[in-house]
Amino acid sequence: MYKLKSLTLSVVNLLCLCGVALAQRTRRADDDAAACAACGSCGLGIGVIIAVVLGIIALNIALLVWVARDAKARGMDSAVMWMVLVMFTGLLGLVIYIFSRPQGNLVKCQSCGNNRLEASAKCPHCGNP
Repeated sequence: MYKLKSLTLSVVNLLCLCGVALAQRTRRADDDAAACAACGSCGLGIGVIIAVVLGIIALNIALLVWVARDAKARGMDSAVMWMVLVMFTGLLGLVIYIFSRPQGNLVKCQSCGNNRLEASAKCPHCGNP
């Protein structure tokens, strides 16, 4: 994740520098249009990069919510620990979680309606069998 942020910041800086460098070269009337286009492309590039970064952040949040809900539904007491692991290690943490979580089918609890493991003796949400 750190490398992605660093790469994104580098690309944003490169786009800004290119736009500023092209905008500074206005010497003739014909270059005014090129300078305007350079500034516009710089803004568009930054907008695209910001949208991609926000998309990645949204996907990470959705992944963390899914891990927490799945861990709670499977009766694991350490849902927060799994969220932290997935948050700091990314896809590697997700793979570790998927292979180490209790296996089995999730069914609806008769009492509270939340998901629980079919083989569990009681619901982790309400405690009823």
